[in-house]
Amino acid sequence: MISSTKFAAALAFAALPLAACSTTNNYTYPDSAAGSAEVARTAPAPQRAKNVILFIGDGMGISTITAARIYEGQKRGETGEENQLSFEKFENVALVKTYNSNAQVPDSAGTATAMHSGQKTKIGVLGVGPAVIRGNCASGLANALPLLGEEVKQRGLALGIVSTARITHATPASVYARAADRNWEAYIETADQQDTSGCKDIATQLVESEFDVALGGGSRAFVGSEAGGDRRETNVDLPARWVARTGGAYVTTAAELAAAPKDAPVLGLFSDSHMTYEAEKDGFKGAGEPTLTDMTAQAIARLESDPDGYYLMVEGGRIDHAHHGNQAGFALEETVEFARAVQYAVEHTDPAETLILVTADHSHVFTIAGYPRRGNDILGVVVPPEGGGEEVGDVTTATDGKPYTTLGYANGPSAIANLGERPVPATGIAARPQATVPLYSETHGGEDVALFATGPGAQAARGVIEQNVIYNIIRSAFGWE
Repeated sequence: MISSTKFAAALAFAALPLAACSTTNNYTYPDSAAGSAEVARTAPAPQRAKNVILFIGDGMGISTITAARIYEGQKRGETGEENQLSFEKFENVALVKTYNSNAQVPDSAGTATAMHSGQKTKIGVLGVGPAVIRGNCASGLANALPLLGEEVKQRGLALGIVSTARITHATPASVYARAADRNWEAYIETADQQDTSGCKDIATQLVESEFDVALGGGSRAFVGSEAGGDRRETNVDLPARWVARTGGAYVTTAAELAAAPKDAPVLGLFSDSHMTYEAEKDGFKGAGEPTLTDMTAQAIARLESDPDGYYLMVEGGRIDHAHHGNQAGFALEETVEFARAVQYAVEHTDPAETLILVTADHSHVFTIAGYPRRGNDILGVVVPPEGGGEEVGDVTTATDGKPYTTLGYANGPSAIANLGERPVPATGIAARPQATVPLYSETHGGEDVALFATGPGAQAARGVIEQNVIYNIIRSAFGWE
């Protein structure tokens, strides 16, 4: 999508703050390994990328990738272990350290900020540096970080943001917003009587920012209570305000999105909160909602017309939410749809000019355990392999004489401590594998996550890197460093 203000934006770019560099940013990368057993795209890559697409599977840790790989294969009638998700075929892979500046195990706000600002920061804040006091407006204003989304528009490129979560949620908001508290989605609420007049809620920041495509859930953050929304003001309609300012199209269903003009910006809010789980979309709850692949396809079709290129962030946000509820089957279904969206991007972009990155913001305390036989139902109980030996057979059942599922959680709402005597576990996509420590919501995990890359600049995805280096990889691929 060609912006009418590109010349002015280019003149204004001189005022753009350059990326804040921390001591963890000084990395060099080895050359790409020669050859690959199986690569996703084979066209030779130039030095620079015209387009960059960053796919973030929220909460998609290594164990989630492994289980989803098996699950996807088994849905096709295969044993599953030999399967590869679409992005696992990429030729460049790194491990990414996810800690926040003040937290060993991170949250999505701090991790997404690292990827979109180039600096690690505190847990629970967006687009502001680690010296910030969470929840303090003045402190947030004093510690602003550069935002990749702002730089993209100031350099004259098109910008797209896609998520199955609320569009004001931590990961999508990291592209365009700064907030001393990630919870300031519809209004600013603090524990004291501080002056917050200099700060804006995240929904307001979105409609006042420059973007070409923004698609996700969370309409209730954009309207007042009289319209069923969360905003404190009365008679407020932020989408209408955005349409009046930009001339863009506001859509609320997949059909409206498909029919919206391609030569104008589009804002799509398809649910009042997070979008419907893929596993539940066969019923009425998902009626009218596009899939993540649908939204990715629409975003690429609209952004690719910009001759200067584009940046697109696509989040599979509900992988994370399913894990928090110990809903392993739902998380795997979300991951399979996420991989489908990645495959669409691979097939509908030019490998010589588009860098595609696939990663997670953090992991979860999600395990694959026991000694199940090859091809065992990944959502089922452990069944041992034939000829596995006595030591394998002995741990097919727990010491209480009952079976257990291959998938499990270290903590969460399905903890056996909440159930008294441990029952025989349920199985299937809607079942919640049993957990150990009882919590109302399962927690994130602190281990490294993977980064998969293909296209111009993909060779930088090597070794073990800090999460904020992903920002450097993107800017380097665009030739901005």
